[in-house]
Amino acid sequence: MRPVERGDIPIDPNTGIPIVFTQYSQAKSHLIDRVGEYCSYCERSINHLLHVEHIQPKAARPDLERRWDNFLLSCVNCNAAKGHEELILSDYYWSDRDNTARAFEYLENGNVCVNPSLNESEQKQAQRTLELIGLDRFPGHPKFSPRDNRWSQRLDTWGIAKRKLKQLQENDTPDKRDDIVELAQAKGFWSLWMTVFREDTDMLKRFINAFPGTCQTCFNDQFQPIPRPGGAL
Repeated sequence: MRPVERGDIPIDPNTGIPIVFTQYSQAKSHLIDRVGEYCSYCERSINHLLHVEHIQPKAARPDLERRWDNFLLSCVNCNAAKGHEELILSDYYWSDRDNTARAFEYLENGNVCVNPSLNESEQKQAQRTLELIGLDRFPGHPKFSPRDNRWSQRLDTWGIAKRKLKQLQENDTPDKRDDIVELAQAKGFWSLWMTVFREDTDMLKRFINAFPGTCQTCFNDQFQPIPRPGGAL
């Protein structure tokens, strides 16, 4: 899960003061400007089906319905899996406050699992996060639905990324590197590209810089994930 920086409340250019949202949907364009047209959970590229996501569900916490710091972006599948119950936020990892790039491993078969290098407590928290948004749902999972295409899209994107890695290894040029980054931006699934190209520090740097709002302080000078300052992971 890509760690992002949502930033402070946007400023109204006409008044020079922070925007007061009268409807939460008004925040969508500002969120896209900050973190791109990607689901904050599954990372796929979504346009018209991308919604303003309430970290604390608005049904449970109507007082937070129009709060900028309660907003992310979400696809319909992640939003539906997350549900409408009030959450104890510290039970989970969040892309806007933790280094969620450390939480999970992305596998060649399209599945997502908890990062085994985490300590026991971190693994439990990562597992709760995985289950909360349903990233562990794939054929055979009791809650898997054929209408939930997150798994199949991860599988397809992994195959594309592997082919692009092989092509780059056979003929490495700056243009090919640029083309791969553009393709990654179009497809989404940042974590898959970071996983497939994990041995190529130049490509890791390019992916981190190319996806809007990726938290730079979540990575060391070799572009490997490190604990996020102020975060739980």
